[in-house]
Parts: sequence; structure tokens; C-alpha cells
Amino acid sequence: MKIIAISDTHGYHDQLLLPSGDVLIHAGDFSSRGSESEVKDFLHWFSEQNFKHKICIAGNHDFFFERAEAERIESIIPKDVIYLNDSGITIDGVNIWGSPVTPWFFDWAFNRHRGADIKKHWDLILHDTDILITHGPMHGVLDRTIHGMQVGCEVLKDAINIIKPKVHICGHIHEAYGQSTLQDTLFINASVLDVRYRLVNPPVVFEM
Repeated sequence: MKIIAISDTHGYHDQLLLPSGDVLIHAGDFSSRGSESEVKDFLHWFSEQNFKHKICIAGNHDFFFERAEAERIESIIPKDVIYLNDSGITIDGVNIWGSPVTPWFFDWAFNRHRGADIKKHWDLILHDTDILITHGPMHGVLDRTIHGMQVGCEVLKDAINIIKPKVHICGHIHEAYGQSTLQDTLFINASVLDVRYRLVNPPVVFEM
């Protein structure tokens, strides 16, 4: 299974050049201000991409997905797009879990306070998860800001150390784009925009 991972397109999705593959994963922040019109534009583009499976989660900019009623959200998601929100799906024997939650930062969408508040979400992750998609990184891996601060979630790190997924895909910290392998888990920060919101990073390709 060839998987293409992207994140933090912020409305620049139609300028992306995507390699071919079987699964396309977007790790959140596909909009800028989180309006319904932005979300619809992205979902239309996402649905048109030539992949057998298309999976996305929301990010801290994607307010529509936090504010809208579940029925409204379901009504605009194309039938060939899989939207995960503290939920999972199995594709060809690969268990995938997705969550939009990030530690609290200036009252953005899907913000949760560090500690017990955010732990409630990580406790939902199934322990047989092969690919974990979260908008934000765990603490200490691909989470360093331009100012040198490591801002990933400590509680997510604890959950990953227990679950040990084969792959963890995130975004959120644009300047931390890249890959790293730690204790048999491949960590990917798939932010295609840099810290100045310039489209400079290519999609990440990996095999399962």
C-alpha cells in the first residue's frame, strides 16, 4: 500500500503536485479561517484526487468541523472521502485512527487543555492502531518551533509509547516538517507550507 501524506495546506491544495498512490491522507488545517465555503472547496478538490482511499482529519484552523452539527458535517462530506474525528477505519487490514485535537493555543478549534482534558481523547485510540493521524505532534518529535520550543503533547507521547503505531502522521508545526524513526514508529510531520505559509514542502510518500 503506497500512502501519500499531506497537512496544513491552508487553501493552497489546488497548487499541490501529488505523486500517485493508493491512499491520500490529510492531517488537518486544509482551510485558513475554517469557513464552510473553504471546507467545501477543499472537500471537492480532495474527492477528485485519483486515489482509492482518501482520509482526512480537521485541524485547529478548521472551525466548521467543531461548530457545525454532525448532520451538517455528514451532508457535505463526499461519499468517497473518509473523515475521522476521534474515530478509526480499517483499510486492507491496516488500522487507521484520526483525531483533530491539539493542546490549547489561543482558543483555536479542537483545542484541549494539557493533562486530563486532552488525555480523554488519546484514551480513545484503539491499541491495535497501525497508522495514527493527529493534527499536532507528540512532545519531542517533529514539534520544535522556529523559536526552538518543543510544543508537542506530552500526553500523546505517553499514548504512543503504549500503542506503538507503525506510523504517526501529524502537521500543525509547519517548520518541523520531516520524518523521524523512533522505537520502530515512523513519525511524519507532513506540513506542506513553511512557517511563512509558502508552499515549499513536498508530500510525504511511504509504504505499508
